[in-house]
Amino acid sequence: MMIKKRGSSNYEGFEDAVAEKKRKIAANGVSTAVVTINETRACTKEETLAVRRKFIAPSQTLFFPEDPLKIVKAQGQYMFDETGTPYLDCINNVCHVGHCHKYVVEAGCRQMAELNTNSRYLHDAMVTYAAHLATTLPGNLSNFFFTNSGSEANDLALQIAETVTGHTERLTVDGAYYGNLSTLLELSTYKRKLLGSHTILAPIPDVYHGQYRDPDTAGLLYAGDVKSLIDKAASDNKKISCFIMESLLSCAGQVIPPEGYLQAVYKHVHEAGGLCIADEVQVGFGRVGNCFWGFELQGVIPDIVTIGKPMGNGHPVSSVITTPEIAKRFASTGMSYFNTFGGNPVSMAIAEAVLTVIENESLQEHARTLGEYLLQQLLKLQAKFPTHIGDVRGVGLFIGLDIVKDKDSREPNPQLASEIINNMLKKHKIIVSVDGPVRNVIKFKPPMCFSRENADFLVDSLKDVFTSL
Repeated sequence: MMIKKRGSSNYEGFEDAVAEKKRKIAANGVSTAVVTINETRACTKEETLAVRRKFIAPSQTLFFPEDPLKIVKAQGQYMFDETGTPYLDCINNVCHVGHCHKYVVEAGCRQMAELNTNSRYLHDAMVTYAAHLATTLPGNLSNFFFTNSGSEANDLALQIAETVTGHTERLTVDGAYYGNLSTLLELSTYKRKLLGSHTILAPIPDVYHGQYRDPDTAGLLYAGDVKSLIDKAASDNKKISCFIMESLLSCAGQVIPPEGYLQAVYKHVHEAGGLCIADEVQVGFGRVGNCFWGFELQGVIPDIVTIGKPMGNGHPVSSVITTPEIAKRFASTGMSYFNTFGGNPVSMAIAEAVLTVIENESLQEHARTLGEYLLQQLLKLQAKFPTHIGDVRGVGLFIGLDIVKDKDSREPNPQLASEIINNMLKKHKIIVSVDGPVRNVIKFKPPMCFSRENADFLVDSLKDVFTSL
């Protein structure tokens, strides 16, 4: 049998097809420079923005919307615009081991050239990665479901918890964000305030802005609030299926839960017959420095862990991890889980490459030492500008500056925070962003290859911006 390879020969009529595509695009009132196949020049920033406004739904917002960046290339901790200007990336926790890491890119290209198909065929890439990743996890967390995004992972985690427990109520904390699916938006007050009918909302365990501010007692007090909510649900004949929370609260404002919080909460949830889900989509894979996973900082072992973003260094891949016992109970209900792209060979090859780079380049230890240094430098900056830098908090390369109107009232100052990040971009070509319930917390979650020189430049630039404001 002769097998004709598609995609390897010349394209008969190709130029005619491109010309026809140009005519159709022009009929839509858009510059033909948009056509990128065989074009001699790229679109200008203005052309790209004009086409985006015409064809891309407006709810898909841009960073710096008044003058958005057009990024065409990235390497390591730097991103480059269409003019070749480099920007220091301080927020891209997705490209965990650095943008376009050579080892990761090559692993994906090799596998894509060989095979990519769904996970209902045996393939070494999936099982090899699962076995490797299991070595980083404590306890009996060793059964994996592979998915494509943090949203898919969190949705599946909720499904597992509700199926296994037979309960319906979901406990979470205010200010959280878990993804774009309807089930997750019902829990995500960061995104919208309309809670689902089965959502029970606990306060953010925040020792700076919250009700309990003594770090020695706040953990148990905030956990006591969760216990009260569980008891209230029980009195209403409602049963807890799960408690879900980011191990460190990113969207809620780079909040580090007080000591003892998760230990006490997990105890209360288990006593109520629920399961505990740790969302590690933003904070896992060594970012916190002292541990590989954020939940380990609290000395707990969740029943279910969800991971995503850094897992593929920008490639869409995620996972739900649980114990063999819970996985078997989920399967025993007759529930079959299949995901067309989840666990495909290309995604697994990329994920394995990312994990290998983290280990070979000692990025967890680097996050610990550099994070400690950056935190100390930011505390010195706070001492110079105590009125408006209300709090400096973080662990590893997960750090936040809480910008306030004055240190006594601790009233958030989102306007000043916005001015700071815009000036950092315009004056120093540094990309930082804000988070928190009112977007007053400047966040730092850079690629893990961020250097000490980068940290010094960042702090010096912040000092210049604070001085000028």
